[in-house]
Amino acid sequence: MTHLNGSFEDTGYESPKKKKRTGLMILLGAVSLVLIALLVAGGYLFSLARSFDNNTTKLTDAFPEESSRPQKAEAAKDAVNILLLGNDTRAKDQGEENFASLPNGGRSDTMMLVHIPANREGVYATSIMRDTWLDIPGHGKAKVNAAFAYGGVALAVQTLEGLLDTRIDHVASIDFEGFKGLTDALGGVQINNPIAFKQNLKNGFVFPKGVQTLDGDQALAFVRERYAFKDGDYQRVRNQQLYVKAVMSTLMSKETLTDPAKISETVKEFAPYVAVDETLDAVKVAKLGTTMANVRSSDMHFFTLPNKGTGRSADGQSIVIPDMAVISDFADALKQDKVGQFVEDNGL
Repeated sequence: MTHLNGSFEDTGYESPKKKKRTGLMILLGAVSLVLIALLVAGGYLFSLARSFDNNTTKLTDAFPEESSRPQKAEAAKDAVNILLLGNDTRAKDQGEENFASLPNGGRSDTMMLVHIPANREGVYATSIMRDTWLDIPGHGKAKVNAAFAYGGVALAVQTLEGLLDTRIDHVASIDFEGFKGLTDALGGVQINNPIAFKQNLKNGFVFPKGVQTLDGDQALAFVRERYAFKDGDYQRVRNQQLYVKAVMSTLMSKETLTDPAKISETVKEFAPYVAVDETLDAVKVAKLGTTMANVRSSDMHFFTLPNKGTGRSADGQSIVIPDMAVISDFADALKQDKVGQFVEDNGL
């Protein structure tokens, strides 16, 4: 069965007894650059640009050698592809083995390709499961996450560019701790929780079913929890989707975009947790943002790189098996700047 979106069947679910963090924060951070772009485009360019540039970190050596990279097809020359990488410093502080250590040199549990079409009428975020079994240039078949260990961010970019025959324009890393400050700067984020649950800690947060407003600490707990659910990571993915869309809705509201103090505080709180490639500065982000003034949370589309579920590699590793036929269709859609049609054709 091909998996395309966040509503997966319960296959390959790992027992809570395992300490390994899998699929960490699959969706959280998918739209980070878009959020900043929209804020910077809100009319306070100079001070916000200075805050963004002074407080973000640069990802050095983010791209492979030019000779190994695909060129954009003419049909997609004005589209923008951004690779977003998740980084969870709290996991390191808590001694977890698989924390992300960006920037730069790798180990990201979260990878998402964000495609912004030339017409700027939507945003398409494709999560790449960390255990997806792919060809890693120079290293043979391995989990895509291994690309970081073998060659840092640049090899991860090369792996995905080779898979999709599509050029990645920018790379950004997001530390999820930044979303706590982002949520609080916005005065809280309202969600409609579909499933009541309690965080799997002695004094954990309780999240009733229905509409509620999360503060920063609650938001992090909401998007991190997986042990409370029968299908573990898969419900966590859906919760992350829910949260990101709620953040988008709050950021794009008239109340936020017409409040200079709230915009400034949001950028101030969030920028220190963002690292971007050396070609991506505030001016470029702002220009992108001005072209996306009409994008709303309903124009955001989330899905997972097509796969056939979980399985085992020849050496016994638990892996996610890519659906190469559907991935080929996705690659064609990227090259022709027709990802919207791909999403529609596949019911995403």
